[in-house]
Amino acid sequence: MSFASLAAAFAPLEALAEMLLPHAFAPGDGSHDAAHLIRVWKNALRIRAGEGGDPRLLAAAVLLHDCVAVEKNSPQRAQASRLAAEKAAGLLAGHGWAAAEIEAVAHAILTHSFSAGLTPDSIEAKILQDADRLDAIGMVGAARCFYIAGRMGSGLYDPLDPLAENRALDDKAHAIDHFEVKLFKLADGFQTATGRALALERQQRLRDIRAMLLDEI
Repeated sequence: MSFASLAAAFAPLEALAEMLLPHAFAPGDGSHDAAHLIRVWKNALRIRAGEGGDPRLLAAAVLLHDCVAVEKNSPQRAQASRLAAEKAAGLLAGHGWAAAEIEAVAHAILTHSFSAGLTPDSIEAKILQDADRLDAIGMVGAARCFYIAGRMGSGLYDPLDPLAENRALDDKAHAIDHFEVKLFKLADGFQTATGRALALERQQRLRDIRAMLLDEI
């Protein structure tokens, strides 16, 4: 699929998307690919409808928030958003963006990451963080969790103690542990009222998915 075809999903900012998509993601990671960017953009549009924000800045931040690929198990994982922000700033400067606009996009990218542990200040940064975290919970979040676990060589669950009632949680060994280690905690940290409402719906889906898995095993 061409970048021009993918760019249509970022309406009404197709031209910006076509310009940035070639730099937006690395091939081979199905959890941070074009489909992820499109879902995050759709989430961002839903949140922006209730919260406001500059659509051009938001689109650039969405498109470039994962432009530097760092594996989940890398010791550099906490630096991924900083590296992406730096790369994004260089790309936008090369296309003649104003310094204030570049700074706004870089801030949104820098603060979106859970691993970075930074607080977003602008509405665009808050929306990006919420939109990206929405993609980590719900049905899609569960699918991504299991996909990443497979890439990392983890098992689905501990066959003797799937809920870690008598052992320490270990999401590097068991995918289902990641629900408790991180995913169930995400809904409490949403930045916008619109995002929080969506997060509560998706968190319940995530709990339902775990319950169905436990029932079947």
